[in-house]
Amino acid sequence: MDPFIDFHRKLTRRSLFGQMGRGLGGMALGSLLLPRLLRGRELDQSEGGDSSLLRNLPHFAPKAKRVIYLFQSGGPSHIDLFDYKPSMRDLHGVELPDSVRGNQRVTGMTQNQSSYPFVAPHWDFKRCGKNGAWISDLLPYTQKVADDITIIRGMNTEAINHDPAVTYINTGSQQMGHASLGSWLSYGLGSDNQDLPAYMVLLSQGSGKNPGQPLFSRLWGNGYLPSSFQGVKLGSGTDPVYFLQNPPGVDRGQRRKALDRLETLNRAHSRQVGDPEIHARIDAYEMAYRMQTSVPDLMDLSDEPESTFELFGEESRRPGSFAANCLLARRMAEKGVRFVQLFHRGWDQHKKLATQLPKQCRDVDQPSAALIKDLKQRGLLDETLVIWGGEFGRTAYSQGKLGDARAGRDHHGRCFSIWMAGGGVKRGFEYGLTDDWAYNVVEDGVHIRDLNATILKCMGIDHERFTYKFRGLNQRLTGVEEARVVGDILT
Repeated sequence: MDPFIDFHRKLTRRSLFGQMGRGLGGMALGSLLLPRLLRGRELDQSEGGDSSLLRNLPHFAPKAKRVIYLFQSGGPSHIDLFDYKPSMRDLHGVELPDSVRGNQRVTGMTQNQSSYPFVAPHWDFKRCGKNGAWISDLLPYTQKVADDITIIRGMNTEAINHDPAVTYINTGSQQMGHASLGSWLSYGLGSDNQDLPAYMVLLSQGSGKNPGQPLFSRLWGNGYLPSSFQGVKLGSGTDPVYFLQNPPGVDRGQRRKALDRLETLNRAHSRQVGDPEIHARIDAYEMAYRMQTSVPDLMDLSDEPESTFELFGEESRRPGSFAANCLLARRMAEKGVRFVQLFHRGWDQHKKLATQLPKQCRDVDQPSAALIKDLKQRGLLDETLVIWGGEFGRTAYSQGKLGDARAGRDHHGRCFSIWMAGGGVKRGFEYGLTDDWAYNVVEDGVHIRDLNATILKCMGIDHERFTYKFRGLNQRLTGVEEARVVGDILT
């Protein structure tokens, strides 16, 4: 008799259920270690070549098709740029009351100061646009686009140090390992251009604090999402994507044949082991092949008229500058890139605020405003959501002796300011109110979770329904704590 048949004939019901239990337990363990292994529907879609894995998105009609996020790394001083009240001049030098400071923690850089004198804005402000929004004279070009932007003054976060704060606003968690905002949008909505990644990243160093705070690739990483959806960082040199070009002696036809053979082997391996990351690897090879022609075309600014460089400023001719990256962001928007993120370092003015902040503002003011104008005149602003802001603000009190040229402002997460423009957002609008000291939110606060929920809303996504199963949880960009869409700023 066949020993296998004999074995199954003698198998008791208790043994059967015991073996079934072990099998189910193994499947459960496998789903935790390789959470996408049992998600056959997604694997099948991945093989179909569509860069988006989801078929039920968007949840509703989007107001924006793409996002350009001008991230100001280091924490711009809201009190010197956007959050002005004329009464602040009378408060200069006054000790910040305990009732205002409260019992919330401050960083180790100022917690042992014996005095916390209020420092009024160093520069004058103007009322700008039809709504009369206060904007600093450090930002004269931004003043001119006041009627196109919404200023949010009640932004807030619990994080008070750079790395957790930057990680929090970009991924929805202060802990590492979560997917970035751009990766979430890439995963959910895919790309409108199959020759360029859905999520592209550009870095620049400002003239303020140099070097600025370090930036890590996990800020544009995919976290637990498939690796096809991570951001692709472009360099500023003649080789913006490393190892993209064929080596000497290999032409494009040879490269195509090699990729076809490699894909055959990878798909055979995938059928054996069922690892979805193999499909991500295939996608990466194919995207790199297409980028061999699309990226040089993207980076070649020779077709831009002189008027474009006049609009964005002379620095837009210098590769790697914030101005040049803003111009590239517009070109990416034209080509259908879903999410473009510019990280500009140098806003960490603990010291020498009076000399560093004007330099930093000169880096970004003209090109940020130019991006709005350029998108508008090309008919792209209504379908492009533009965001300008950092991970937190700066303290209203002085870090260092009041009046010292070396003094600055410490980190401040209880309130800070950003602005938004374009698809789905009101124009010439202000939202949120802080106290007389620009230290606490007193009306219409917007947590960074709320900001991310609102960005998703503009893109046609319900943040509560936009999830990804990982380690037994339905992970989402806005986390498990309460988050709301800021409907008052939306059109």
